[in-house]
Amino acid sequence: MYDDAREAGLPWAPSPPRPCEADRQVRDYAKDVLPQVLPLRLRDRLNRVVVSLSVTSRRLQSARGLDAATLQDVLYITARAWMALDLAQPTAARRELERLVAIARRCSVEL
Repeated sequence: MYDDAREAGLPWAPSPPRPCEADRQVRDYAKDVLPQVLPLRLRDRLNRVVVSLSVTSRRLQSARGLDAATLQDVLYITARAWMALDLAQPTAARRELERLVAIARRCSVEL
């Protein structure tokens, strides 16, 4: 679409998205389409991970006394888990969730 508009010489042709914006657009599209084509059993597995990930991540991020490096690890692992969920990969998301639970145990954060 972007190339076609530029080739046609349209003065209002949008510039192509930056790589991070293009990735966001693809993830948004996948999140819209995947629920329609995924089997119910897989959607249930993904939803269970979503709930656990939300609670665990929120409690870790709001925990007092976490050093900056640990908080950065929490944010990074949480982002990896969300990406796995976006791609309908419950096993990978569960693995990242287990890493967050291990951090919570190490830092004495109740879940």
